[in-house]
Amino acid sequence: HSFCPVRHLLDRLGDKWSLLIIYSLAESETGRKRFSELMRSVQGISQRMLTTTLRHLERDGMVTREVFPEIPPRVEYELTEHGRSLLVPVKSLVDWVQTNWPTIEKSREVYDGAHPKPKE
Repeated sequence: HSFCPVRHLLDRLGDKWSLLIIYSLAESETGRKRFSELMRSVQGISQRMLTTTLRHLERDGMVTREVFPEIPPRVEYELTEHGRSLLVPVKSLVDWVQTNWPTIEKSREVYDGAHPKPKE
């Protein structure tokens, strides 16, 4: 049972969108992004999924949400100190992928050549 909390957080951070959102916030010049900016920068994410993922990241203490009392309301998101500390291993993972991507692509080509897809 000692791995249960670890598993839950790894499930969250390893989902399809969380790391892309964290990475997008980290790349911002101001360290903050509006919801619409995140929608544009995380291609393929739905508005509903972005809302849900941001809510989970906020709950886990990775992201803060600030609402500005304007019409229409402006909402900005920012990584917390805790969220920024996650960038250290995330950057290492991204660097590893970039370094190893040619080898991975070659492995895929070899595998796909030896295991042709069945015709539909």
